[in-house]
Amino acid sequence: MNLPRLFSFGTLCLSATLAQAAGFSFIEVPADSNGPALRGAVWSPCEAPAGKIALDPLVIAGVKDCPVAGTNLPLVVVSHGTGGSFLGHHDTDAALADAGFVVAAISHPGDNFQDLSRQGYLSAFKTRPEDMKRLVDYMLGAWPGRARLDAEGVGFFGFSRGGYTGLAAIGAVPNYKLREDLCPPDSKVPLCGEIRRNEMQPLPRRDPRIKAAVIADPLSAFDAKGLKDVSVPIQLWGSAYGGDGVLPHHVEELRRDLPIAPEWHLAANAGHFAFLAPCSPVLAKNAPEICTDAPGFNRVAFHADFDAKVVGFFKQHLAPKP
Repeated sequence: MNLPRLFSFGTLCLSATLAQAAGFSFIEVPADSNGPALRGAVWSPCEAPAGKIALDPLVIAGVKDCPVAGTNLPLVVVSHGTGGSFLGHHDTDAALADAGFVVAAISHPGDNFQDLSRQGYLSAFKTRPEDMKRLVDYMLGAWPGRARLDAEGVGFFGFSRGGYTGLAAIGAVPNYKLREDLCPPDSKVPLCGEIRRNEMQPLPRRDPRIKAAVIADPLSAFDAKGLKDVSVPIQLWGSAYGGDGVLPHHVEELRRDLPIAPEWHLAANAGHFAFLAPCSPVLAKNAPEICTDAPGFNRVAFHADFDAKVVGFFKQHLAPKP
C-alpha cells in the first residue's frame, strides 16, 4: 500500500458520515519507556442529540467531547491493518458506543498511513501488541473518563495485521517461518531477512484483561502449537477472496487450529478491504483499491449486518451492566 493512497484513506474517511450520535474525542497516550506517543480517538455513549464535528476542512457527524453517559461501561480497543489509521473502522466503533461500550483506537507508530518506518520490519509485530497494552493501561488508569469503565470488561477488535495483533495480545505465539509465501528466497523486505537470520523478538505476555476478541481477516503466522494458550472467546471473520497478504485458506487454518472453536463468519463475495468502513464518494475516487468491492457486493449492507454481529458478540461476553 503506497503512502499517497494511505494518506487519502487516513484523512478522507473522515468525510464518511458516522452512523450514529456517538460521543467522539481525540486521545494521546503519552510516550514512555515502552514506546512513543499513541494518537487516536475514543467513541463513547452520549446522551446529546446528533450534531456535526468540524475537523477543518472536513465535517463528521457525532458529538465532540460529549460527557460519557453511563457507568461500568465495557471497553473495546481497536487495532487497524498495516498502513491504516485509527479511523478505519469508525462505523463499527460508533455502533459499539451507541450500544453502551467505550471504544478506543490508535494509529500504530511506524505502521500507519503517515509513518511506515516499521512496516517492513519484525519490530512492528512486537510493538503492535505493546501499543495495545499501553492503550488499555491508559484507558483504565489515566483517561479522564476512567471511573465510568468496567475494568473487568475489556474486548479487542482487530483487522488484518490488527487481527494478528489481537491474537498475540491474547496469548498466541507466531511462527513467522510459516509464511514462506510472503518471503520468497530472493525477497529484499527487511523482515524476511530477519526471519531467515532468526532475529525474532519475544512478544509481550498475554494481556489477561482482554476477555473477548473480534478478529477480522487476520494476517496469520500461527499454527496449533502457537495457538494452544488462547482461551478467550473469539468471533472470527474471513473474506471470501482475501487480499493484502491475507489468504482465505490461512484464515480457515486458524479457525481449525484454535483450541476453542470461534464464532465463525465468512463474508461471502467479499475482498479483504470490505471490513473497512464504507467509503465516501471522495474516498472511493481517491483510493479505489480499498473501496472497490466485487460486483454485487454491497459494503453498506454488509456493515449493517457486520456491526450488529460484532455488537451482539461483545454484548454476550462483555455485557454492559445497568
